[in-house]
Amino acid sequence: MTNLPSINDRALTLLKTLVERYIQEGQPVGSRTLARESGMNLSPATIRNVMADLENLGLVTSPHTSAGRVPTVQGYRLFVDRLLTVQPLDTDTVSRFREELAAGQNPDDVIDTASSLLSEVTRLAGLVMLPRRERMVLRHIEFLHLSERKVLVILVINDQEVQNRIITTQRDFTPAELQQVANYLNAEFAGRELESIRSGIIESMQQSRDDMQALMQTAVDMADQVVRSHRESDCVIAGGTNLMNYAEMADVDKLRQLFEAFERKLDILHLLDQSIEAEGLQIFIGEESGYSALGDCSLVTTPYKVEGDVIGVLGVIGPTRMAYDRVIPVVDMTAKILGSLLSPA
Repeated sequence: MTNLPSINDRALTLLKTLVERYIQEGQPVGSRTLARESGMNLSPATIRNVMADLENLGLVTSPHTSAGRVPTVQGYRLFVDRLLTVQPLDTDTVSRFREELAAGQNPDDVIDTASSLLSEVTRLAGLVMLPRRERMVLRHIEFLHLSERKVLVILVINDQEVQNRIITTQRDFTPAELQQVANYLNAEFAGRELESIRSGIIESMQQSRDDMQALMQTAVDMADQVVRSHRESDCVIAGGTNLMNYAEMADVDKLRQLFEAFERKLDILHLLDQSIEAEGLQIFIGEESGYSALGDCSLVTTPYKVEGDVIGVLGVIGPTRMAYDRVIPVVDMTAKILGSLLSPA
């Protein structure tokens, strides 16, 4: 929002009123409503002029079917950054979160409960990235052909931990091809962190001869599948169906794309990774996420910490007209409680 010219207090007050009304009602907001709700003694003509200015700045827009206006992504961003008044949480909600999260028998239970509580209280989709695992160092890898385009991956991680994963490949591989790829990965990457293998192969490809490209590209594809299968289990999402209660999310194609994104979880994990790298609460509004499936959604996230170190991220996802004033303190509180519960006694 730094590129915007200065906006006077009157325009900011009307924008705040418009956004708050639209969040509450989900309907375009007209001049008469703004005159009544803003508490400002302005004529409808004056308000229409201000709205035209805000529209020229890209902060509001007029749907074709209505004379009223709705906020744009840029309008929401200005509202969140400069105009939002966060509501304090009531003590009953805080107590409930503490009690139900503390009842978890193990960290997985606590995280599942956190995701469900975030969803239930905000009536949006709650999501929690599982705590970052210790360094995952590859010791040995084997690929076993199961059926067409299905491969069993046997991983030996760190000292002696064995993990089995079934991956779906883009084409069918012969046992000989799988053995060749495994031999290459074991020879070149044993002792390296799992997440770094893909980038390591690409670096090697750039230095290799053409006759090695096919093998290395296959290795990239397989390594990518292994890392993806490892990461897809790293995020717990609850309450996705809550989003069907919002009229703007009722488009079948949009919902299908969104639920596919939930199913894959990778787009969301990428956003959570970005949140881990940033300090404090992050809000991705609509197209700011960079993912088309999330174009009508906002994601509010914050890291949770154990002994001062960030080990994961949690948050909620919902329509852009979510009640940010209520959602933000719930997300913040959940992170604090989760971090304290996961800290060693």
